[in-house]
Amino acid sequence: MAKKSAPTTPPSRRARGFETASKLVGKQIRDVGEARGFAVSRLLTHWAEIAGADIAATCRPIKISYGKGGLGANLTLLTTGAAGPMLQMQLPALREKVNACYGYNAIARITLTQTAPTGFAEGQAEFTHAKPKGPRAIAPEIWQNATETAAGVRDDSLRTALERLACNVLSKAQNTKGKSL
Repeated sequence: MAKKSAPTTPPSRRARGFETASKLVGKQIRDVGEARGFAVSRLLTHWAEIAGADIAATCRPIKISYGKGGLGANLTLLTTGAAGPMLQMQLPALREKVNACYGYNAIARITLTQTAPTGFAEGQAEFTHAKPKGPRAIAPEIWQNATETAAGVRDDSLRTALERLACNVLSKAQNTKGKSL
């Protein structure tokens, strides 16, 4: 009696269940990173954790270039002109942090590129995150409808979350109802 072999085709996407976003876009991030010399994309995706919040707020990595001799790479950081001198003093400690990310002495030098806050084509500027907008006003009738919708839920935190969700859905429906194509 012959044994049946397992199918050689991978399971369909639906059969694998939910996947994290990092798994879905991992190949695209790796391809773009490798085009700029980043063999480990973690340096790009976790820059604030590797460099520290204060350094990450003033600069970002833009390129890694390897010399002909292969004696370590050169990491190029983009920063604003005013932050350059302060960042220059922190480069030895930053190089150690980056090499700890790679797991070996991959980066031999760090070069700073200074640009204006508005930047050129490569230097698109602001290194800080956008500030969140304040809470928006919700119409009283929408809030009342949302609280009535979630009234039957006993758990306070779940009821509050459902009320916020209902407010968002009802607000969106009201905003799109008045608009026509």
